[in-house]
Amino acid sequence: MVKKTKIVATLGLVSDSKEVLKALIENGMNVARLNFSHGSHEWHGSIIKTIRELSAELNVNVGILADLQGPRIRTVVDQPVEMKVGEQILFGDVAHEDKLVPSEIAPKAILLDVPKITDDIEIGNEILIEDGLMKVVVKEKQEGILVCQVVDGGTVKNHKGVNVPDAKLNIDPITTKDEKDLRFVLGQDVDFVAMSFVSSGANIESLRDMMKSILGREDNLPQIIAKIERKEAIKNLDDILEHTDAVMVARGDLGIEIEGTMVAVLQKQIVKKSLQAMRPVIVATQMLDSMIVNPRPTRAEVSDVTNAVVDHADAVMLSGESASGKYPIESVRAMKDIIENTEASVFDDVKHAIALDGYGDFKALIKSAYDLAKHSSAKAIVLASVSGFTARLMSHFRPQQELYVVTNNKKTYNQLALVWGANAFYTEEAELLKAIDGMIDEVKGKELLKSGERVIMVLGMVPGGGKMQLVGVKEV
Repeated sequence: MVKKTKIVATLGLVSDSKEVLKALIENGMNVARLNFSHGSHEWHGSIIKTIRELSAELNVNVGILADLQGPRIRTVVDQPVEMKVGEQILFGDVAHEDKLVPSEIAPKAILLDVPKITDDIEIGNEILIEDGLMKVVVKEKQEGILVCQVVDGGTVKNHKGVNVPDAKLNIDPITTKDEKDLRFVLGQDVDFVAMSFVSSGANIESLRDMMKSILGREDNLPQIIAKIERKEAIKNLDDILEHTDAVMVARGDLGIEIEGTMVAVLQKQIVKKSLQAMRPVIVATQMLDSMIVNPRPTRAEVSDVTNAVVDHADAVMLSGESASGKYPIESVRAMKDIIENTEASVFDDVKHAIALDGYGDFKALIKSAYDLAKHSSAKAIVLASVSGFTARLMSHFRPQQELYVVTNNKKTYNQLALVWGANAFYTEEAELLKAIDGMIDEVKGKELLKSGERVIMVLGMVPGGGKMQLVGVKEV
């Protein structure tokens, strides 16, 4: 059995050698995530080159995801500031620094590094510091200075992260650093770009327009992955889904912005809506967190990954486990084992076709192929797709049969690494109908299909353009 749920693994200093990268791919990594909050362009470029070499050597598609850092609000203090519960403390920003004058009522002050950020923060808003470990509430506001009361105390150190969940922050989600990183990754021909701090569909279109401008073209762009990590993103999820190519449930920041006990419920809602909108969805953050230091996951972590698989997320993601932990290969292997065991169980089965918004006649035609596969003796679904759209649409219904996809577009080949159940094959054959037979021969050579077995055949693009024209049963 080939696992259908994909694995995204973050790469770091413990996983940047060719030997380890090869082992990660062989043990189930489908998409390599490069976190641009860390590392030089030279380091990232070297890894990208190695992954492309291994993909060719192993004859397997491996997607490359460049995760832009995005804007971050951080503290600026000369020395640690001790905050005690109940006391008042001043907050300002670098544009209003001259007005940040401590007084008897509020003798301590903390600066935020984003200019004029205090203009967007209102009375009653909560300010969370260092992953929400410390919390203050804004009681007064005057000329860019916030008078706050400490709810959860602690020691505020320099350059610690700050979240303001209820504020509508007018921050450009693409920073100067992000633009530099974007120009670099586009030059490296990455397959996906993840966008942080997304709050609306307009943010996605802004990034897409920037990519078009840099590349000087409108097609074959990296797919954009919207990271759902802000309260505002939850409110505008439908708008974001309309514009993005894929979604990441970024549970780290989301668990700070939203009440932590709601994260699992929101995860399910985001996955469900993403499936309905036909957007690949990744569940991320702390999935096997204990494996940063331990060789085996906890039972709770196994349940967490299982839950995401049962919900039919397209992919589950490793962060520190594969980037900086002691057991990067073991973490990928453990995740693969959990996926395979879950997918082999009845709890992973789709009883009814997943609802899909839009796509009209084309959706009905693909669903008819899905229904034919479901109610026949067919062993697999084989299809040809140039853009990947037909493959994503078939994947959306989560068929029980294996899904084999041939494409003559290299970008599509790599991007299918994120699509649930899609086993991709690349061909240089211009006529994809002919390429299907070659793919079937290759699948039979791997003993995944046997002579005489039946498959459902779908052609997503016919010569001369147009939409899918062929659905039928073929004996291999």
